[in-house]
Amino acid sequence: MSDALSPDAVHLGLDLGTQSARAVAVDGTGRLLGAASRPLTGTRDGVRHEQDPGQWWPALAAACREALTGIDPRRVRGLAVDATSGTVLLADAAGAPLTPGLMYDDRRADAYTARVNTCGAGVWEKLGYRAMQPSWALPKLLWLLDDPTGPGRRGLPAGARLLHQADLVTWRLTGRQVASDASHALKTGYDLIAERWPEAELDALGVPGPLLPDVVPPGTVLGTVCAGAAAATGVPAGTPVTAGMTDGCAAQIGAGALTPGSWNSVLGTTLVLKGASPHLVRDPGGVVYCHRGPDRTWLPGGASSSGAGVLARRFPGASPAALDALTARAAATGSTAVVYPLAGSGGERFPFRAPDAGPFVLGEPAGRAEEFHACLLGVALVERLCLDYLDHLGAPVDGPLTFTGGGSRNRYWSQLRADVLGRAARLPEQAESALGMAVLAATASGATLAEAAGAMVRVREELRPDPARTARLLPVYLDFVDALVRRGLLTPAVAGHARGRAVP
Repeated sequence: MSDALSPDAVHLGLDLGTQSARAVAVDGTGRLLGAASRPLTGTRDGVRHEQDPGQWWPALAAACREALTGIDPRRVRGLAVDATSGTVLLADAAGAPLTPGLMYDDRRADAYTARVNTCGAGVWEKLGYRAMQPSWALPKLLWLLDDPTGPGRRGLPAGARLLHQADLVTWRLTGRQVASDASHALKTGYDLIAERWPEAELDALGVPGPLLPDVVPPGTVLGTVCAGAAAATGVPAGTPVTAGMTDGCAAQIGAGALTPGSWNSVLGTTLVLKGASPHLVRDPGGVVYCHRGPDRTWLPGGASSSGAGVLARRFPGASPAALDALTARAAATGSTAVVYPLAGSGGERFPFRAPDAGPFVLGEPAGRAEEFHACLLGVALVERLCLDYLDHLGAPVDGPLTFTGGGSRNRYWSQLRADVLGRAARLPEQAESALGMAVLAATASGATLAEAAGAMVRVREELRPDPARTARLLPVYLDFVDALVRRGLLTPAVAGHARGRAVP
């Protein structure tokens, strides 16, 4: 093997998020050598959320230069890029943006979704997710093509291209358009089983074939850094550029949750679970969908609308110090009241789809500390139900569990989650999408993904559940499941499966 996993090798991970562009430089043992970020701004207006694609490359280039400060360029072995899932734009033949970037949660394409799901029903059913949502990339592409103020209706220039967010960056890095990765292409309708675009279905939708990029599996070397990009980023010319994945999958790699049955639970504004399976997981409810991993395993996952955002909603303006004080007071209450922890007003997406779902409270929390604890407990209960639902679908769920995301920094909350789940959870030293891309970049130098993750992902701590507390909280969980059934949010079949798993 090469020196890919030695202290001498440096691998770069680039992450285009919603609010920032981030770069990290990591050696082959997982030691962080440099990190930097630059802010990104967007525009929200009702269901619309867009960014100016012109800011992505300068922000990432500046972050790269800073992250590489003091590092010998001869040590750099490769890089990979992740970006937000479902973010797309149209560009001309030279890669200049023709439209804004329609962001991952932009829902302006609602009127196009029924046609997408009618024309593509057979493919989407085969791929296990059954139906696309308005925020997915393919409905948004139809909107872009039909927008009376955009280039689609005026007539696309020769050589126009659909680009996923990461595609614009890899174009700048290599100096030419290179293939998209299958992870970013999934929400545009790419068939992960046949490994091709579904031409008949896309033709029926009016999508011109030449508009779509070539697609390769994540981990494929796309090309090398060109001279112009080297000058902008500080990354040596000739450095391999590896096809990346979406930000959620990148975070999963960064957490090392790659063996079948392992899961990464990311607690940020919302709760996202990403796992690994030897087989495709199909969901009749359409809330779980699978990416394809670089090692050819399947990566099922789901994104809830519940999560730590409930704290901002119920405790607006609370400072970090105030939240720490509330945590300490909440831990002393012993309260078992529960808040259903929706982060926003758009209903629930996972472990069930309920656009009209609203928050509710079980029990009577007395005061702010008990209300705060009820929010923490509510998230833990949703997390357990997510895993029960995944098990109901036949996904393996009993492997190692990792907690990442901003919420995992709250030690009490992480322990509460482990207690509710009744299972151990690992806390990595660092786990972020950019790190996951550095791990993936190491595969360009000869390491397998499993070898790279094993060498570069470091565990800070393992939390073990308190059996007595797990037993005390189990009836609370079952009451929560019953409350969801009474409100028509959860089907009796899923509730029955959750109750069955709760029996020792």
